[in-house]
Amino acid sequence: MRLLWRGDSHPIGSLAGWSAKKRSGDCPRQVVLEVRNLTKYYTRLPAVEAASFSVAPGEVLGLLGPNGSGKSTIVNMLTGLIEPTEGEILFEGRDVRRDRLAFRARLGYVPEIPHLYPYLSGREYLQLVGRLRLMREEVIAHKADRLMELLSMRADRHSPISAYSKGMRQKVLIAAALMHNPRVLIFDEPLSGLDVTSALVFRNLIKALGEQGKVIVYSSHVLEAVEKICSKVVILRQGKVVANDSVENLRNLMQAPSLEDVFSQLVLQEDTQQVAASILEVVRSREGRL
Repeated sequence: MRLLWRGDSHPIGSLAGWSAKKRSGDCPRQVVLEVRNLTKYYTRLPAVEAASFSVAPGEVLGLLGPNGSGKSTIVNMLTGLIEPTEGEILFEGRDVRRDRLAFRARLGYVPEIPHLYPYLSGREYLQLVGRLRLMREEVIAHKADRLMELLSMRADRHSPISAYSKGMRQKVLIAAALMHNPRVLIFDEPLSGLDVTSALVFRNLIKALGEQGKVIVYSSHVLEAVEKICSKVVILRQGKVVANDSVENLRNLMQAPSLEDVFSQLVLQEDTQQVAASILEVVRSREGRL
């Protein structure tokens, strides 16, 4: 396959459309969530420019990119927190702007920053979420208690959230996103603050949700987790999609042994080893001598 170059040693464009091409023996899959030419401008600068990708049932899409690449902006547009300047977000073939409430009813979302009501207990917060989702009280009570127990929070379920650690707050957000059994799940740095055991539980949970046919978007900086969890990835650079394919196909195409190496070839513009060595040189230098 021919790669397109823009003179800065990074392939642009052609990888983004690679997954859409039919390979021999491929079966077409129903697309549930689709992004078409999504663009967001702040003043005259595009935070995201003409981003397109799709997610079928059972797929876990990893959203990757360095700081400032547009990941959070895409997540915020998908969840309706900000409106796109141009482009469409389609759910089951319909523009979500036609019925935003209907889409949100099918959506579960774990934000990067855990904004919670500190005066509520974890159980009370889940009760609030369940009631906002119009769930029956007996269902809310059962799910809230059971989820907190499975997430090792039974002893703290009546304690105020203000007393929770970052990891405990993250668990509450994960439980809240799952309460109503949504069709679409969007996770933004979901492993933040979780201990090793909880992170492993969450990784297995993502795989199980995918096997049940859920549509999952997983935004993260943790490349190792993305490589293990996601069935395909979208890599962003300066607001543009530079790759959109399965991890395996990207590794083969870029002749790279890992997703980290693929990411480095497509996105990084500096010698990270040299930068680390330079930082060490500064740290080791005597005061006043560089």
